[in-house]
Amino acid sequence: MRYTEPKDRSAELLRLALAQMGRHPAAFNPLTFTLWYEFVSGTNPRLNAAVEALQTAGTLIDDERVLLLCREFVFPPDEDSLDRVRLEMQQLLLGIGRSAGETGRQVGDFGTQLAGLTQALATQDADRIAPQVADVMQGTARLQQSMDDLRTQVQASQTEVDRLRLALDRARSEALIDPLTGVLNRKGFDKTLQAMVAAKPPPGTTHVLVMLDIDHFKKVNDTHGHLIGDRVIQGLGEILRATVKSPQAASARYGGEEFAILLPQSTVAHSHEVTEAVRARTKALRIRNRSTQEVLVTVTVSGGLAAWRPGDGPDDLVARADAALYASKKAGRDRLTLA
Repeated sequence: MRYTEPKDRSAELLRLALAQMGRHPAAFNPLTFTLWYEFVSGTNPRLNAAVEALQTAGTLIDDERVLLLCREFVFPPDEDSLDRVRLEMQQLLLGIGRSAGETGRQVGDFGTQLAGLTQALATQDADRIAPQVADVMQGTARLQQSMDDLRTQVQASQTEVDRLRLALDRARSEALIDPLTGVLNRKGFDKTLQAMVAAKPPPGTTHVLVMLDIDHFKKVNDTHGHLIGDRVIQGLGEILRATVKSPQAASARYGGEEFAILLPQSTVAHSHEVTEAVRARTKALRIRNRSTQEVLVTVTVSGGLAAWRPGDGPDDLVARADAALYASKKAGRDRLTLA
């Protein structure tokens, strides 16, 4: 389910969304409401960045722009989207195949015409040669036209193939991303972890999984509301994206306020260093009232680090990292424990 906010929070978001709708010329319809609801909820960072850029430029959002923004940022790629892209790709390739088949038929006909001309030339009979030459000339023209048509279609199709491939890659990628934080979602985490443990690490390295949990997160929600809670989660997502920068590594939102760092082909020492950097940056995070700049929330995280062992499956690694995480909680929080 896309929207899971409780009644009190959704009422607050309704008020904020209506306020935004009143500032722009787009009609008050469900599509416009959906756009502004996602914007004020802060659950769609890419949408917020696009809308804020338009607002900074002084651009008013009308019906056409609402539709464009919703198509680009709101409606998530799903299996239906992937299927549509696949179908378009299949239809495109079928069209190329038909053109290639027609060209092949023309080549066959042209071969028959050449054979007829060869036989006529062997007889040295001008009455037989003349019509055969005419047939070959016509066949040459038809073959040339067919080749030109195929070449044109292939060239045009290349652009369309590139567009469809990008659309497919984007759909696949965004299906694995948590919209609130910009890191992997649970599906992306499971897929990446499975691939990590399936590959044997090179000598001198190991695979490392770190589980992180925001300390006292329930208290943040109870005291300041879910909007501030979401800003805390977004803040940690930004810290993870800025800190976990190795091309092989990945960070993920495991669920709720729990996150993970996957560090394949790493070392315990390096993984410890990366996680401590995340913990220190999180501790420095300040969530402020946007109007008064008053600090509302400071944040800490607890972590558990587990290194891969031969024979480990994904569940084994998660279980050890989780156990170490809860040891950190039990020891007073705001710390990292090695399994």
